[in-house]
Amino acid sequence: MARTSADGLLRQNNSKLDSFLKRNTSRDVYERIRVYEPCVVVSGSVKKVFMHVILSDERVYLSEYHPRALREALSFRHIKSIELINDLPDFLSGQDRERSLHIRVVHTTKNPGKKSSRPKGSGQNKPSFPGRNSSARHSLEGVSPESSSWRISPTSMSDGGLEEEEGSIIPKRRSASCPNSDVLALAVFNTSPAHSSSSSDQRESPSASVPTALMRRTTTEEQEEEKEEELHLYAVSPSSRIYLHLQSSWSSCIIRSTLMLDPVYRKRCGVSSSSPQKQKYHRIRYCIFLSEQLVFICVGSVKCTGYESVCVCVSSWERTCHLFSQLSGELLQEDVGLESLYLLLQELHTATNRNPTIKKLFWRSPDLYPFLVKTLAESFQSGQEAVHTADRLLLCTLVVQILSLMFRETEMEATRLSMLTAKQGALTENMLLALVRDPDLQLPDSTNGSKSSVNKRLQADYLDAASALLFEMVVLCQEASCTPALGHFLTIGWVFRLLKPHPFLLPFVGYQAQQVVRLLSGPQDPLSPSQAVLLYQRCRVLLACLQHSTCLSKYIRTGFKEEFRYYVKMSGLEDKLPHHYPISQPARRLLSQLHSLVLQKP
Repeated sequence: MARTSADGLLRQNNSKLDSFLKRNTSRDVYERIRVYEPCVVVSGSVKKVFMHVILSDERVYLSEYHPRALREALSFRHIKSIELINDLPDFLSGQDRERSLHIRVVHTTKNPGKKSSRPKGSGQNKPSFPGRNSSARHSLEGVSPESSSWRISPTSMSDGGLEEEEGSIIPKRRSASCPNSDVLALAVFNTSPAHSSSSSDQRESPSASVPTALMRRTTTEEQEEEKEEELHLYAVSPSSRIYLHLQSSWSSCIIRSTLMLDPVYRKRCGVSSSSPQKQKYHRIRYCIFLSEQLVFICVGSVKCTGYESVCVCVSSWERTCHLFSQLSGELLQEDVGLESLYLLLQELHTATNRNPTIKKLFWRSPDLYPFLVKTLAESFQSGQEAVHTADRLLLCTLVVQILSLMFRETEMEATRLSMLTAKQGALTENMLLALVRDPDLQLPDSTNGSKSSVNKRLQADYLDAASALLFEMVVLCQEASCTPALGHFLTIGWVFRLLKPHPFLLPFVGYQAQQVVRLLSGPQDPLSPSQAVLLYQRCRVLLACLQHSTCLSKYIRTGFKEEFRYYVKMSGLEDKLPHHYPISQPARRLLSQLHSLVLQKP
């Protein structure tokens, strides 16, 4: 949270502003505020006013320097570009003028001169609620101060945002005796190709999404209603990090919004395609005893006839902490079997997808991050029984997916930085060294056609997950590289110096480059949302390799220049990356930059 200052990560706490935000926002908005910083603001409706710029997971808000009202400036989903402008603003003087940081945010907004083509009641117009001390013209759009619970509204679902109820996060009771039918068994217990392939998060068919023709028509209608506007922010603090926070929040938002277009991902997050008002059927998944009161947790499709009076959602922080503590205790028990460990980790993964509160609890736990790093490192050690190799690879894929999830959108959690930098980054070092694996790892039973296909799919799934986690580390370390005042050593240079002697670094990076070429040189069919996100993450990792590692830059240019020259066609990106994916435009820019650097003459 922006209110926790530690290790130089955040600026001095502003108790007055914090108290104002707590009074005038709902709990879900307040908990998702990442950072705030005073800036001079210039926009279509604000003319050179010194204000607080407040960033949440999904939106930018503005408030007076002495806060009286709060209003939404823009949504991260509507941003087209964020850039630094090298100028000296004439309305500032002295040191403020010399050290000012000018940020231009180009975003789209609804054109009031155009009539909406959407039917009434579609959730297009968001309600606005004034703060306690504000007038009607100063409002916080889309935020209800009187709402104390987290809801999933039709509007937020259609926008790709996820404002979830805390109680929906727990998939089942804290016990292996209450199995979850959605959890996949390990390969050793079910090694059919269809079963194993279902564990993949990245290879969903584009046909599972909204029909292309309908989506293009809707996109065209929306374009007709939008116009571009600019928000200019002038930060005057010499240690300002508002630009980095804007970039990070924007990146996280477009990833989340794009993934929410994937039906499989939406289901994993507990979001139904139908509106919440129509979801009248439930299934009692498990029950727990809290404060001597029997509480039923209901999800699914069977009506709870006769139990409506006691069917409630676990919505309090205390109950979430209680269940998380139970899960942590079971994970950290000694002699947990491979299958039980997988089921418990799958449960942690599902719970985290459905509630960001779990991420905070994860980093505040002193044992879970070391436990996952140890599990990842030990699973790849030699000497393991051959029959378990495929299962351990599946387990490692899940561990890496969980770590990626825990890194995303948690840079404001002070305990995360403390954990990553403890003992000169020993745990982070072990994680990175264990993460990079040989893409040509030979698994047993490769002579059997069916099992060979499954093993290849498991390897591909792991390498996809590893790329996503390395992306999160690149984002974390690039922020530190751009801000030396942070005072810690986790920079992008440190990562590549650490990995340089790794025996599998070159083939691992080569595999990531091959996947970019393969994806862009194939048929001109649209990528699925998950594929588009993975492409964006891989491009970001490869760009970091080209920009910050001499040996990797030489390796990529030598080995893949011809493939990028003849097979990666920038003209086909419009078909590969549909316009309605929030990540498409940033991904195209990354690809253009990557393409130029690979083909650049030494």
